[in-house]
Amino acid sequence: MKILIVKTSSMGDVVHTMPAISDIAANLPDAQIDWLVEAAFAALPAMHPAIRTVIPIAWRKWRRSLFTADTRAALAAARAQLQAEKYDLVIDFQGLLKSALWAVQARGPRAGYDWASAREPLASLFYAKRAAVAVDQHAVERSRQLAAAHLNYLVTGAQRFGLRAPDAGWRPKAARYAVLITGASRPEKLWPESSWQAIAATLSAQGFALVWLWGSAAEGERAKRLAADAGGEVPPFLTVKDASAVLAGAALCVGLDTGFTHIAAAFGVSTIGIYCDHEPGLVGITGEGYVASVGGRGRVPTIDAVQSLLHRAPAN
Repeated sequence: MKILIVKTSSMGDVVHTMPAISDIAANLPDAQIDWLVEAAFAALPAMHPAIRTVIPIAWRKWRRSLFTADTRAALAAARAQLQAEKYDLVIDFQGLLKSALWAVQARGPRAGYDWASAREPLASLFYAKRAAVAVDQHAVERSRQLAAAHLNYLVTGAQRFGLRAPDAGWRPKAARYAVLITGASRPEKLWPESSWQAIAATLSAQGFALVWLWGSAAEGERAKRLAADAGGEVPPFLTVKDASAVLAGAALCVGLDTGFTHIAAAFGVSTIGIYCDHEPGLVGITGEGYVASVGGRGRVPTIDAVQSLLHRAPAN
């Protein structure tokens, strides 16, 4: 059976789809599974051994210049790659109009959430097969239930992300290290730098070397400021693949609500997620190891709350 997974973004959402892939592989061991994803996150599906082919697109870039010759050529190439394979089922795990429209480009019957279950109900009109999936479940469980409904098996057992750590392009100097992820996509998500310094001091006292992971220029400057005061290493800019290798090797991770924090948890690393701007709720930190989410909308976590979780977290 040939299956196309449509889950293009974001980084955390892509990570949260991995247990569904593990379920498919366990229940349909002969299935050939391809994945359509934003190019920026293409390294993630490639880490799952059940994925045969990763089909990258750059929709976030293309939509800003739809009528240029380069974009038209890139769109045509993406459509050609999708049309090259005849799929037995195309499953849209995203439930958005944009993802449904990409699913339409592929050859094969389309499946997804029903009107009441999709994040954008209109997306369900593009599917030949629709499944009702309760919306009051964590994103991981929703994805698992969606795959099971369309592929005719029952969800059993705990979630299994099944990721293989890639080779590292950069390694910390210390073997036992904690990763701190202090940057986020919006200022409202940030935790005070003084709070990070307190957590860094606690981790250093516990014998951890510190690695301050970052993704954007602003995050890099913040990481350098914190490392200058609290010590530790600031890596060069790392690709998603190289950052994932660093996260997979960590003994512990403390991070804001970002994709990197979710990646650490997916590798089974003891992970604490700090939420300053919205409720973790149905997209909180989840993984096969120790995980905890603290804070929420209007409830910026205290230093004591995070330190309490640190004392409970087993180091990998």
